[in-house]
Amino acid sequence: MADSHETERDAFELYDLRVEVVGAEEDMVCNHRPGDYFELRGENLSLPSGQSFPIYPLAALLPLLPAKQRPTHAHDWMTTDMEVACPDPLCGARFRILRTGTSTFRHSEVTRVPLAP
Repeated sequence: MADSHETERDAFELYDLRVEVVGAEEDMVCNHRPGDYFELRGENLSLPSGQSFPIYPLAALLPLLPAKQRPTHAHDWMTTDMEVACPDPLCGARFRILRTGTSTFRHSEVTRVPLAP
């Protein structure tokens, strides 16, 4: 069993995220609707029961999510900018990425690569 110093050294925090469809000025093309959302905690994405989420906007959002999960400088656009446009230029949807809390993870539980001594 790891001692408390090792456990402390092994821990890190990530923001929990909620990605929500917000109102659109133009009609939306995909089947998402204002208020639809998914949540991300660590590497796990979850949807409310019975709700779907189109893969094309999801594919555009995925590269941003790991950066939004990490602490960033207060002046960094990743900290201040919360809305992302749908990648379909004919769709008016926007997606709001909100940091909803934090979760603690252990390096030893998310990778097999050992920490340097």
